[in-house]
Amino acid sequence: MNKKLFTYKKSGVNISAADKFVSFISKISSKKRGNKKFNNIGGFGSISSLPQNIKKPKIVACTDGVGTKIEIANSLNKFDTIGIDLVAMSVNDLIVQGAKPILFLDYISINKINLKKLKSILKGIIRGCKISGCELVGGETAEMPGTYEKDKFDIAGFAVGIVDEKKILTKKKITSGNLILAIPSSGIHSNGYSLIRHILDKKKINIKKNIFLKNELIRPTKIYVNEVLNLINKKLLNGCANITGGGLSDNIKRVIPDGLSADIYLNKIKTLKIFKWLKQNNISDREMLKTFNCGVGFCLIISSKNLKKINRFFSKEYKPYVIGKIIRGQNKVKLNAKINWS
Repeated sequence: MNKKLFTYKKSGVNISAADKFVSFISKISSKKRGNKKFNNIGGFGSISSLPQNIKKPKIVACTDGVGTKIEIANSLNKFDTIGIDLVAMSVNDLIVQGAKPILFLDYISINKINLKKLKSILKGIIRGCKISGCELVGGETAEMPGTYEKDKFDIAGFAVGIVDEKKILTKKKITSGNLILAIPSSGIHSNGYSLIRHILDKKKINIKKNIFLKNELIRPTKIYVNEVLNLINKKLLNGCANITGGGLSDNIKRVIPDGLSADIYLNKIKTLKIFKWLKQNNISDREMLKTFNCGVGFCLIISSKNLKKINRFFSKEYKPYVIGKIIRGQNKVKLNAKINWS
């Protein structure tokens, strides 16, 4: 009596397709790796050497995702930049404490393995790692039918960095009279997309037919690693903050010492066109500042004497500018004036 056999493939999981993707990762990673000692792709764990020139090394680790920006990628069927976002969201956090990113791992969970889509995502991840000077040492791809709807997926990233104990950026380095500089964002980065998608849905906006939104909503997050590490190595930086979820106020207060306050003038912020478009959609100033970076992707806190030295480490597009200073006070952040949305 013949019975139909149950198989993993019939349940929706294709191990053969997964193996092909792992083979692709191994192949593309080996090209980037060159003559490095360890080949981590395909093993049960990754092995990496610690840099030898750090006297008292400390490990810093971060993890993050890209939120519902994934749905924008799905809508546009464009996946080659979402991996850059994934790397950026973690490595931009690492450098806040002065750490140099050394390795990165990814986790991709998907309804059904689509090799073309996964390869495109991976190329973005490798590009992000190259920009930030770290190595993709491994990851995990999980095919999860029943958990995700057709064509749906999620990605998460894990970054590890290293910093010499003497170079760790702590709150103690920040003093009254320090200047607060804004480094421009490349756009929305990877926060606030649930609100954006809500607006698109309510106003029935098809981003495929709107060239401006099509370009802006998928634009990858700026990676600030090289510029910030150069400032740290030159001892030009007292503190910094990555402006992500929660906006300018919530993120900068995390690095301000007790007894001091970040005195910020919002009218000094150079907003980008995409934020002006968002503001026109009946969003309050408070909500804009809480949800989006509003044009400030990263903040630097420096001694005023170092202001002129800072600019040479940045391209014209991302040149920092003063938006406030550190003063004595009990409130960690004081927001003055209003952003000019015109």
